Order: sequence, then C-alpha cells, then structure tokens
Amino acid sequence: MQAPELVLRSPGRGLLALPWELPLADWDETEVPLRDVEVGPSRHLVRFAETDGVLWALKDLPERIARREYDVLRRLEDDGLPAVQPVGFVAQPEHETAILVTRFLSGSWQYRRLIARLPPNRPRHRARLFDAMISLLVDLHRHGVFWGDCSLNNTLFARDGQTLQAYLVDAETSEVHPTGLSDGQREFDLSILVENVAGGMIDLAESLDRPPEIVPQLVEEAAALPDRYAQLWDALHAAPVFAFGDRYRVEGVIRELNDLGFAVDEVALRPLGDGRSRLQVAVGDRNYHSEQLRRLAGLDVGEGQARILLGDLAAHREWMRRRTGEDVAEWAAVRSWTETCLHPGMRSAHRALNGVGSEVQAYCDLLEVRWLLSERHGADVGNEAALAELGAGAPTDSAAKGAVADAPTGEFRLSAIADYARDRE
Repeated sequence: MQAPELVLRSPGRGLLALPWELPLADWDETEVPLRDVEVGPSRHLVRFAETDGVLWALKDLPERIARREYDVLRRLEDDGLPAVQPVGFVAQPEHETAILVTRFLSGSWQYRRLIARLPPNRPRHRARLFDAMISLLVDLHRHGVFWGDCSLNNTLFARDGQTLQAYLVDAETSEVHPTGLSDGQREFDLSILVENVAGGMIDLAESLDRPPEIVPQLVEEAAALPDRYAQLWDALHAAPVFAFGDRYRVEGVIRELNDLGFAVDEVALRPLGDGRSRLQVAVGDRNYHSEQLRRLAGLDVGEGQARILLGDLAAHREWMRRRTGEDVAEWAAVRSWTETCLHPGMRSAHRALNGVGSEVQAYCDLLEVRWLLSERHGADVGNEAALAELGAGAPTDSAAKGAVADAPTGEFRLSAIADYARDRE
C-alpha cells in the first residue's frame, strides 16, 4: 500500500488523526467528526470535519488540480485577497486522488440562502450581492489573478457592516500572472461571470417558484455587471489631465478612492510639456478605513464595519465637544468612545442576538437599526428601542445558536433592516 503524502499548515492532533489513507467518500461519520453543512452544486465531493475547535472543508480532487489550487490559494492569502484559507492537501496515490483542506469561512453563507430569504421584488439587495462580486473580481484582476470560473456557486458572502464581502471559494481554474492580466483576459473572465450569474439566478428563481416574468429582469441585471466592473476599474486606474495650477483636483481624486475604501500609496503629477500634468495614483488594498480604525483604536475589523464605527466615533467626539464647549483631542475621544460606547454596545447587541455571530457586526447592526428607527420617528430613539428591535426574531434554540454555517450575524435581522431602508427611500 502506498502511503499518502500529507501537507498541513495547522497540524493539530485532531486534524492529523483523520483517516487520510481512505478516500473521502469512505469516511464513516460514526468514526469521524463530520458535520452537515449545506453547500451548492459542486463538480467534486465536499465534506466537512470539525476537529481542534475548527471546522474544515475537505474537497476530493485529482492530485494535479489539488496541488495547483492549494498554491493559488496560498498566493491569494499572501496578497491579502478575500478567499478561503488554504490549510493543506493530502495526495492519495493509492486511490489516484487528493484532498484539499481549507478552513471553513465562519459567519458566511451562499447566495441561495441570502436570496431565498427575500421576496423577488428586491433588486437593491441583489445589487449589493453583485457589487460584492464585482469588487472581488476587480481585486483579483488588480493582483494578476484570472479566476476562470467566477460564479455565485464559487463565492461565499459575509456581512461587513451594512455591505457584503465576497470571498473566492473555488480556485480550481484560477491562474496567477505575476506580470498582470491583459484586457482580453479580464474581459473573458468578466464574460464568464455574466453567464454564470445569469444562469445561477435563473436556476434559483425556478427552484423557488418565482414568477416567470422575473427572468428577463435577472438576465438584464447580469448583463449590467460589466458596467459595474468598468466603473470601479476606471475609478482605480483613471489618469486625468489638468493644468498644474489645478492641483486641488488631486484631493478630490484621493477622496473618491478613500470613499471606495482604497488607500492611496503614491501620487505623481507627470508634466506633459504643454502646461498640463497627468495624475497617476498608486492604489493600495481596500483597507483605508480599517487601517485608520486600527491605528486609532487597535481594532481589527472589516472595511465596511470600520466605516460605520468611524462614523460612530466621529459622532461621539462631536457630542463631547458640544458638552464641554471645547475641542476634544483625538486620543481622548477614542478612549471615551471605546469605554462608553463601543464595548458596552457590542456586549448589549450581541446579547440581543442571543450570542449569534460577532460582537462587532452586532454593534454595527445596532447602530444601523437605531439610525433607521430614529429616521422613522424623527428623533433619536436611543439604544434600548434599537436593542429591542434588533433582538426581535433572533434565534433562541441552542441548535441555531451553535450552528457554524447557519447563523451568520445579522441574517435574522437582515430583512427587517432592509424593510426600514426601503420605507425610508
């Protein structure tokens, strides 16, 4: 018998003890700590095992493909791109196959669960999902990554403040090009996305017995994805030309990029010889607000969460200024905010959701619900009313609270929050 080749980055005792010598399909759930996790259609067998306090995703693949996907995922991790974390692979020459091991993305869910919870007349929420996918594709292309099979089935979504963050799950067909992608490669990848998204949304609509008249709308929304892509790509790669005396326009470009969440690494004005200059901006990763919050308060949160929390911090600093009648030092405002608003608010919001999900996302939801309720009533309703609304409908049974895959923070209140936003519009 030919022994398997084992490569693991998290060699915990439980993970090492799994029956790697057996084909994944032959693992016995009475002997292996397997977990039932709902997954979408897949070309390969995918199972989940929980050991060492972690849920692992295991995918059966031909060895050549498993090695390549593992290498690609390692590269994405090194570049800080949103993708599942590669843990290792196990080559099984005895069975002419291999098993790719990744860490399950906690607090995430598939598009089917998100869309299935919403009525068909909610194009705004589908738009949020599409924006997340386009942002992911642009991030990959900027780093020279050709996805090759970008689809809804190969993407997981997690809430980041009041936005969605998309994560690449399947990199079987992905390629990393150190010198970057050509326009043709980017356009081909985008065309694959349009076709796959249209097909995935139509299949889901049919499985949910949506009215047939929604199909043309779904096709139209998928066909508009290249425009979304072009808008973001152009914003990141624009090189405007203006008179040297109009240098104030540089600040406008930087602010636009910061509003999109991107940090600016370098700005250059290249003279054209006719009194005008061309602006070239080197754009970093989409972590502008999260880096700012990390610097101020030592918090490590998502970009969307950081945007909300920085707004809350600014409001608290302004409240301190009005109360004292004096300017408030940044450090003093941060300390007061973390002690009197952030930490108590996170604990209260998390309790209101019966401990589901992360405390940070729960507090972001609390702030959003409080703002929307206040807009509705024309006055600040305060935290107590917002906490009561936030907690309404949260799961109470231990199974729902403990389900890693079935209880992402905010899913229980996502529809209600969306209803308030729709009413406000």
